[in-house]
Amino acid sequence: MLDTLFSVPTVVIVDYLKMALEIFILTVVIYKTLHYLRGARGASVLAGITIALLALTWLSKQLRLDVLNWLLTGIWGTVGAAVVIIFQPELRRAFAQLGSFSFFKGKRQREVLTEIVNAATNMARRKCGALMVIERRIGLQNLVDDSVKLDIKVNAMILESIFYPNSPLHDGAVIIRDDRIVAARAILPLTRAENISIRLGTRHRASLGISEETDAVTVVVSEETGAISVACRGVLYRDLSPEELANYLEKLVILEQDDADLAETVQMLEEQADRREASANREGRS
Repeated sequence: MLDTLFSVPTVVIVDYLKMALEIFILTVVIYKTLHYLRGARGASVLAGITIALLALTWLSKQLRLDVLNWLLTGIWGTVGAAVVIIFQPELRRAFAQLGSFSFFKGKRQREVLTEIVNAATNMARRKCGALMVIERRIGLQNLVDDSVKLDIKVNAMILESIFYPNSPLHDGAVIIRDDRIVAARAILPLTRAENISIRLGTRHRASLGISEETDAVTVVVSEETGAISVACRGVLYRDLSPEELANYLEKLVILEQDDADLAETVQMLEEQADRREASANREGRS
């Protein structure tokens, strides 16, 4: 068998490697394209057009409708142009992001999270209610389309001004995508869970609701108590210090941990809090 393997010409092996590379590249391109266009309003339009064309093409071939088949052949040739037209905003944003690609993505994410933590801390000190949604892998474009659309670089002062009492945009949630604030006054679905505390207000219920339907991370500042909470995957973690909030966001947004990983993060934060409390007690006794 080894003799047979070594007797295969190098040209044949290279051809197979080329085929595997082509399949890999096409798979990555198709997956990344579909992943990027997830949640876009035009996605349902394109899906409807594609299904209709496939159905008509199959029907025309089965019934041998030559004229209809000729027309559909011409229409299939224009699908590429239709995709460009339907997804023009998304494609423009994708190429803009590609043009500004940086190897320091982690650094930019930390800068964004720092701005969010600073804003949440300042608003908690003033007991100013806030609801900030950080988009992750599952798109929130449907919510963005029904909100007040923005395109502002994430900044603590901007976030604080949006949620300032009596501000026109303070009701609802802010949606953050990458390093941009893309929407304000977003109306989030409320949680359907029945075993939550009756003391939780609309903001906390909305943060749980969106975290149950998507993988978004939501930061909530209570208007009554000033407490900071984080919601992810249907779980609400309450009364966080600024340091704990920063740790949560780094684990969830930068490292993209979920569920079991998040439970480990919770345990780690609790251990850190215990160590800080023990250290403070020792300093108090000394």
